[in-house]
Amino acid sequence: MSVPQLLLCLSLSMLCISSKPTEKKDRVHHDPQLSDKVHDDAQNFDYDHDAFLGADEAKTFDQLTPEESKERLGKIVSKIDEDKDGFVTVEELRDWIKFAQKRWIYEDVERQWKGHDLNEDGLISWEEYKNATYGYILDDPDPDDGFNYKQMMMRDERRFKMADKDGDLTATKEEFTAFLHPEEYNYMKDIVVQETMEDIDKNGDGFIDLEEYIGDMYSRDGDADEPEWVKTEREQFAEFRDKNHDGRMDPTETRDWILPSDYDHAEAEARHLLYESDRDKDGKLSKEEIVEKYDLFVGSQATDFGEALVRHDEF
Repeated sequence: MSVPQLLLCLSLSMLCISSKPTEKKDRVHHDPQLSDKVHDDAQNFDYDHDAFLGADEAKTFDQLTPEESKERLGKIVSKIDEDKDGFVTVEELRDWIKFAQKRWIYEDVERQWKGHDLNEDGLISWEEYKNATYGYILDDPDPDDGFNYKQMMMRDERRFKMADKDGDLTATKEEFTAFLHPEEYNYMKDIVVQETMEDIDKNGDGFIDLEEYIGDMYSRDGDADEPEWVKTEREQFAEFRDKNHDGRMDPTETRDWILPSDYDHAEAEARHLLYESDRDKDGKLSKEEIVEKYDLFVGSQATDFGEALVRHDEF
């Protein structure tokens, strides 16, 4: 990973994906984005696996035999069943899915905390973060890669100060989490919108027009014809993104695009999983019903390497 890529990982992950002519870049943030897989059960259950387990844990299950998958799934079910009544409800399944999706955030914060709390006092000051992240780079005023690190540092400082609720330029663990993952905190969402608009609004007029919107997702690179999904995005912009139909998105419309609040994807996925697995149609799932549909929830793959590839730590 190059130095620019490494530093960009500290910013919103959706803002860091490089586009290719035939690939779509999605700026919609974490809660709606349960998986980057296509949700098409007619083809496979990859989306469901990522949603139920989290993407990293889903990869672990790919190496398990069916028997191992069922055994570990049974242990997970016991944790999902919060009231211990022997059944999993939509609400319990929804809460588990949200937990699985947020788990990687906490793990990311823990990793980065260790690298930035230089004096190990349980706090991270802006100076500590700046020195650990940018110190050696800023010693070179003209880096060979031509990347504008000073501009990135200024953006980080602005975001750090917003995350720092008490204004002492020192972040607690919670404030540091808000700095690294602002889309997870209501009081940080304005900075998410601001940074997104700064990235996409190339002419600096304070709005995102259609070509800027498309240009953020797709680069023609000499292609004569646009992919079908680009045409669909043009229609989406006109019909849904640009709500007042003035040909551009203002900050409010941009917020509705990247941080939608009118649809709970975790609950929708929970209802989907229950519908597909509720054999007796009583509106809840027994452990037996879930384990019977293990391929939907977690999947498995017997490999030639067998258990040597399997991580045996429990949830």
